[in-house]
Amino acid sequence: MINNIYMFGATSSIAEETLKNYAKDGANFYLVGRNLNKLEIVKNDLSARGAGDIMTEQCDALEWDKHESTLINADKNLGQIDLVYIAHGTLPDNEIIRNDHTKVIEEFNINCTSVISLCTIASKYFEEKGKGTIAVISSVAGERGRQSNFIYGAAKGGISKYLEGLRNRLFEKGIKVITIKPGMVDSPMTKEMPKGLLFAKSSVVGKKIYKGINTGKDVMFVPGYWKIIMGIIKSIPESIFKKLKL
Repeated sequence: MINNIYMFGATSSIAEETLKNYAKDGANFYLVGRNLNKLEIVKNDLSARGAGDIMTEQCDALEWDKHESTLINADKNLGQIDLVYIAHGTLPDNEIIRNDHTKVIEEFNINCTSVISLCTIASKYFEEKGKGTIAVISSVAGERGRQSNFIYGAAKGGISKYLEGLRNRLFEKGIKVITIKPGMVDSPMTKEMPKGLLFAKSSVVGKKIYKGINTGKDVMFVPGYWKIIMGIIKSIPESIFKKLKL
């Protein structure tokens, strides 16, 4: 059973909706994010839903030197952590940043490198404890490079491949590594995008992630229809795909 949860990116709408389900189970939380005021709002909401102990800490994803200490602090305050859940990220405008190498590097550092940093720390922690679960939000955007979002997609694709290898390495040690691949979600991150039939509510996605983590799924597409959609997209030959405006 998952009792103690370390959450990096706790103000993400998907993360918050996932944690609401764990709050009903009476779980304890160590919430990490870059905005303390927003963290306090999440904390109060989870407390009202039945959560146990809740602590918060400010840390930006690019503050590399603070990554390890946040997990150490969580362990000191809650006891042994059962779940490390990583959900931070940004969704850049591909057309605005694609010719600015500094912006491209920054987006990779936020959406990929910082996640790998946290996963490396979490995997070391769980190896020493002998058990645990690492769950990370990647994206269906990482399934195939498309001109409309290839920078974000490449970063998420890197995360998915990293987690695939990490899962393979840690399997025999009894440590679960879960890759979460949401499709389009109606959230603050996509507020500027026109909403269509494929968009899912954060609450629906959060509940599916909660169930997927608890059942120990290796990879989950949320909602599940994205597995079919991306399977079709990946099956298109490159000679044809490169001509499509996707």
